[in-house]
Amino acid sequence: MNTVIILCNRLSKVIGNICKLLAYPFHFMFPKKRFAIPSYSKARIQPSSESDIPRVIWQTNYSNKSTLPVYLNYLFNRLLSLDHDYRYVSTEERLEFIRDNTPEEVYECYKRINDGAAQADLWRLIVLNLKGGVYLDIDANLVWPLSRITQGKRHVFIKNKQDTQITNFFLATAPDNPIYQKTIDLIINNIKNRDETQGVYSTTGPEVLSNALQGEDVDFRSYRYTCIQGSFTNEYFQYLDKPRGKWIHTSAKDLIKDEDSDSKE
Repeated sequence: MNTVIILCNRLSKVIGNICKLLAYPFHFMFPKKRFAIPSYSKARIQPSSESDIPRVIWQTNYSNKSTLPVYLNYLFNRLLSLDHDYRYVSTEERLEFIRDNTPEEVYECYKRINDGAAQADLWRLIVLNLKGGVYLDIDANLVWPLSRITQGKRHVFIKNKQDTQITNFFLATAPDNPIYQKTIDLIINNIKNRDETQGVYSTTGPEVLSNALQGEDVDFRSYRYTCIQGSFTNEYFQYLDKPRGKWIHTSAKDLIKDEDSDSKE
């Protein structure tokens, strides 16, 4: 079975890279053309079995008006998740959700984050812990039908980079996961006790999740058999309307605002 999944992985990369290559002349000819990712897309087929992990996909980005390759990435994922609902959450909706569903301390800390990706790091943990479901980064694509990935599981964590590095670009869980709450608490502590030498990766990102998972009895799934990044899109297409918007361009010293500062993405 793993061999079949690897073949699907390779096929998705080929399809994605062709789409990405064709997107360059397309956006050269139509530089203002954008495609709207819907805020909600209902499941197209009835699930064939019960699942502890709710069948809903959560995504977010600085805008749902996307370039062609980002939109094709979305369509590809929908093809592999026809029995899942889909929800896109905007920057403003993330803030409203945090405000309405978390303690004041969490809301105030969230507002201090000065980077959209870092905000999304915290939001994804909170929404999944409260609602459950599956989170995918906007540039990530599934390589296998989503229901088969989550079947019989209460949560799914994956490792990247030759299966040694825990990542958070794909997350799946049933609600009320103590590991998620532990990770949220660690992020809040990082914000309250900010270290200006630590960037997104260590303050809100995969390193925090890795720390939370230390000592936990968790099985990891390889990213090769689950979800990969960058096949359909890249930094240029993802941030065409927001140059240097990727988290790697946010300096560590500017990541967390002072407590009395207003927060904007």
